[in-house]
Amino acid sequence: MRKYHVKKGDEVVVIAGAEAGRRGKVLSINTKKDRVTVEGINLLKKHKKRSADRQQGEIVEIEGSVHLSNVMLAAKFDDRATRRAGTEATA
Repeated sequence: MRKYHVKKGDEVVVIAGAEAGRRGKVLSINTKKDRVTVEGINLLKKHKKRSADRQQGEIVEIEGSVHLSNVMLAAKFDDRATRRAGTEATA
């Protein structure tokens, strides 16, 4: 079993792709595909069929997955940003 740099419940920052710079909480990790689902990131529209509890069908937004390499722990991201800001001030 592989060890991942994030786990369920961690706050992460997306560092690449269309959602770069956005933060969210990890909802789930798909270990077979090395993907992670983050709250509020990569929203997809899902068309739900009419059923007993829904008289009409509806369109709901769900979170899609993002590759593990495109996310970083928020604490590590903040530390990196402060270190970069410190080096620019001294230069």
